[in-house]
Amino acid sequence: MCVTGSSTVLPLQKVFFFFFFFSETEFSLLSPRLECNDSLTMAQVEKRGGLLRKSSASKKPLKEKVVLMYDEIFMTEDPSKCSPRFWEELFLMKVNLEYLEGKLESLDGEELMKIKDNINCLFQHCIQALGEEHPIRVVNALQTLCALIRGVHQKNKSTSGFDIINMLMGFDKAELCMKNLMESLDSLLCAEGSESLKSLCLKLLLCLVTVTDNISQNTILEYVMINSIFEAILQILSHPPSRREHGYDAVVLLALLVNYRKYESVNPYIVKLSIVDDEATLNGMGLVIAQALSEYNRQYKDKEEEHQSGFFSALTNMVGSMFIADAHEKISVQTNEAILLALYEAVHLNRNFITVLAQSHPEMGLVTTPVSPAPATPVTPLGTTPPSSDVISSVELPLDADVQTSNLLITFLKYSSIVMQDTKDEHRLHSGKLCLIILTCIAEPMRHRKKAADKNLPCRPLVCAVLDLMVEFIVTHMMKEFPMDLYIRCIQVVHKLLCYQKKCRVRLHYTWRELWSALINLLKFLMSNETVLLAKHNIFTLALMIVNLFNMFITYGDTFLPTPSSYDELYYEIIRMHQSFDNLYSMVLRLSTNAGQWKEAASKVTHALVNIRAIINHFNPKIESYAAVNHISQLSEEQVLEVVRANYDTLTLKLQDGLDQYERYSEQHKEAAFFKELVRSISTNVRRNLAFHTLSQEVLLKEFSTIS
Repeated sequence: MCVTGSSTVLPLQKVFFFFFFFSETEFSLLSPRLECNDSLTMAQVEKRGGLLRKSSASKKPLKEKVVLMYDEIFMTEDPSKCSPRFWEELFLMKVNLEYLEGKLESLDGEELMKIKDNINCLFQHCIQALGEEHPIRVVNALQTLCALIRGVHQKNKSTSGFDIINMLMGFDKAELCMKNLMESLDSLLCAEGSESLKSLCLKLLLCLVTVTDNISQNTILEYVMINSIFEAILQILSHPPSRREHGYDAVVLLALLVNYRKYESVNPYIVKLSIVDDEATLNGMGLVIAQALSEYNRQYKDKEEEHQSGFFSALTNMVGSMFIADAHEKISVQTNEAILLALYEAVHLNRNFITVLAQSHPEMGLVTTPVSPAPATPVTPLGTTPPSSDVISSVELPLDADVQTSNLLITFLKYSSIVMQDTKDEHRLHSGKLCLIILTCIAEPMRHRKKAADKNLPCRPLVCAVLDLMVEFIVTHMMKEFPMDLYIRCIQVVHKLLCYQKKCRVRLHYTWRELWSALINLLKFLMSNETVLLAKHNIFTLALMIVNLFNMFITYGDTFLPTPSSYDELYYEIIRMHQSFDNLYSMVLRLSTNAGQWKEAASKVTHALVNIRAIINHFNPKIESYAAVNHISQLSEEQVLEVVRANYDTLTLKLQDGLDQYERYSEQHKEAAFFKELVRSISTNVRRNLAFHTLSQEVLLKEFSTIS
């Protein structure tokens, strides 16, 4: 269908574009414009006020047609009374987000209530426009809905979600409005069509979910629970092109929806996520998470190299190492709790996702494809901005023999290692805590490979990487501001891995001496800082856990240590470091015989040391005797091991119960407060950093110009 003139034929679609891009007054400005000497600040004020460029100094500034229509909505009268085609024309106009949001924010509560009927009418007509065939109407409706929700939220942020529902759509029509809205969004997300429309749909949903700081108080989400979009999210994750464009927003949206009233009621998104078993969907989710974490790792590596090769590095070499500590602190990249929350929910809720952790994919950042430069996006405090698309593209490439591969678990461990380097900052401390909680969930069903491997081979079971990270954490965080909670979680992860090994009789080829040495050094640190630490922490809880790890090795080590010589080395290490265990016994005995607050806690450690002390008291005299008989002042390791092997038969140990038992992870009972605060923080930052204006009109024109 075309509009004809004397010499020009324009497709009707092009006419729509002119409606979309230019208001009535803007058509008069298509000719060369007059020069304007207004400052940048004045230009910004005029933009927010919906003002066009001044035609002369004596005339009032012109307003955009869409702004004039907004002003009519903010009157008490129904704007369609005098203009029957008012709503139809409105959605052909380019949306002025700043003006609409600013207008809503400028009204007080009483003024807003006077125009409530018009706001309700605008909301309903936006939903109707989502069903239009022409995408420009749909885009404008989506952006208008976003502005309405954000604007009303700003006005109602101190009140309940019920006020927001009433102001947006009215209580009597809320159920039908939200049903129609969710059905339209579901259709747009699942349809084969504009990627820009899908992007706006996800941004609208994120806006809707985060309209209140505490998402569990956002009663609008009751309608999102009833009218589920779960399948639409899964379809995005399982379809590579959609996943590349929208995977990040989809994963964050799902993570937030899962956390709506998760402790108070049955959340259908939790139920559905827990039973997903489609391999393509789970792998798609894993790829999105891996890509985001890998982007963080890459940024950290780039900053690290920049520091090493830059002026600061040269200065450090000249003046010595006095500034090295400060240099490490400056190598900081914003962490990404939003994507960590998604990983946590997947690991915690879905037992099938554990296999995704070991799914190989090309190493992020090693393979790149030529792409056009992406527009700069703001870096958010919690990393809610999706990483660049070129990294996503590299993930989807087929595996090649010459391409180094990784997997989600290794990528996550690298991320955790970076985050755990500095836990002095409270935010990074919480991020490290979340990493350890995820590792706790992973460790319970941890997959070990039974294939024997030489220690020198680079290919090791994934559990070795987890143990490496735990050892690294143990030896690098013995400091004045002692992160007790993180240490307890770290030791719990190690204990759960040992329990699995004992249960399944998995003989793991690992450098166990590094772990034993780290644990003994941690005990020494607790003892040397007894007074300072006891003022803040119950150090005996941690000491008991460490001692019981050694008891686990002593009692069951012959079932899961790789070789008999490994068991001998355990005894050698205990005997070699006997002074540390003797000092620990003296400390806990002193406190357990006093009537102080630590008596009971110290007594438990005293009893737990019984077998370690039996080993020391049994072998030390025999080693001394061997040295005296052979006239050797200092025995070698092999000579001590010879004595140990010769005297196992006469050693008597007590059977200790419960060493291979542990309390299973429970979020609701132990971590509810932590996750409520975490989700609140993520929700606040997602809302603050949602950018609806990034979809430029030029992009839309190019995309929709091919639509017939």
